[in-house]
Amino acid sequence: MAEYYLVSQLPSLDGIGENTPMPITEERFDELCERFLGKKTWDEMKKITLVPTREPVSTGSGFIDAWLSAERLLRLALAKVRAERMKKSFDTGDVLLPAEYLKAAAMATETENPMEAENYLNSFRLTSLEGMRPSDSFSTDYIFYYAIKLKLLWRIRGFDKSAGEAAYKNIYGSVLDRADTEVIE
Repeated sequence: MAEYYLVSQLPSLDGIGENTPMPITEERFDELCERFLGKKTWDEMKKITLVPTREPVSTGSGFIDAWLSAERLLRLALAKVRAERMKKSFDTGDVLLPAEYLKAAAMATETENPMEAENYLNSFRLTSLEGMRPSDSFSTDYIFYYAIKLKLLWRIRGFDKSAGEAAYKNIYGSVLDRADTEVIE
């Protein structure tokens, strides 16, 4: 029942354009979640991240675990494609990378402009997340879906073009200087 009260207070995230103001702040979202969710669900909510660990770790939520698995596959595919472009090997262990993830990674790495590549990857992430969207809009999984989508949108909005270009040049230079770069934290 608490999920109903929470979801009914959340603004829609569908159709938010690049220049449209965000309909809710991170603080307000967290405040609503803490108020309406039980302790177990709130604890699971706090585990939501956009950066998966290299090895799968259960969060206690099948939905969050599925998101982290998809993001891990994308990051592994990016690492593999980047390594191949640099004529280096990258061991994915026993992980089989789906063709759609390898294709997305290849498209992103072929893009000359880093911001365009990041936009492409974020679009891929949002499309993947939409494919996971729960049909029950008043479920715990829907709240987790909403939280992940919100984090992605906040992340996208947080890009600073000039700071990004400087960081890109710095990182790219260090990658060329080092042979053993860790791609996933």
